[in-house]
Amino acid sequence: MFKKLDNSKLPSHVAIIIDGNGRWATKRGLPRTIGHKEGMKTVEKTLDLFIKYNIKFASLFAFSTENWKRDKEEVNGIFDIVRDYLNSSQEEFIKKGIQLRTMGDLTKFPKDLVKSIEEIKEKTKNNDKLILNLALNYGGRADIVHAVNTLISSGKTKVTEDDISKTLYSSPLPDPDLVIRTSGEVRISNFMIYQMAYSELYFPKVLWPDFNEKELRKALYSYQNRERRFGGRK
Repeated sequence: MFKKLDNSKLPSHVAIIIDGNGRWATKRGLPRTIGHKEGMKTVEKTLDLFIKYNIKFASLFAFSTENWKRDKEEVNGIFDIVRDYLNSSQEEFIKKGIQLRTMGDLTKFPKDLVKSIEEIKEKTKNNDKLILNLALNYGGRADIVHAVNTLISSGKTKVTEDDISKTLYSSPLPDPDLVIRTSGEVRISNFMIYQMAYSELYFPKVLWPDFNEKELRKALYSYQNRERRFGGRK
């Protein structure tokens, strides 16, 4: 934790695949929803750390297109936790300069939750200390399909990489510099698969509710000790 970080080599955009909430709870004999509640507390702490380390963009994989396969009670529990967190954090977002953005198809979410999300997005749209990009009902493949269909609908007959980049849900955010997946699973699970073509990947074994400043510093230290060549040579 105390290894010196080079502030000139910190990532601008960190994306996190939040994983391990349910296992964290199960290990303690608790309902999985308790794990998701603890995970949301970790989100709040991590956003403060991003501000501390001057990280400008954060993309968090909160609910995937595949998560609908889970037990209905758990899905509804996640909705309740996200709803409570956003409603209670609205003033903190404004105070701390956090702008809320989302990526994914919100049409399947409860209408009151979507209303809360849109209200907070509107109230924080001018904040620029940290851009928080929540992936909700998001999948990387669905993101690309949505972008292509949007371009077709606009009359495009020939599509470039730049066209797709500008039409993805995450636009106009820059691509992630660093992608972290907690819990020890070593896969990206359909998250920002177009955007992370040249992202640095980091897979700590810690479950998400236990992710803390020490773990973040380890990830940042690993990132800045890698040579990023983007297919070229130094």
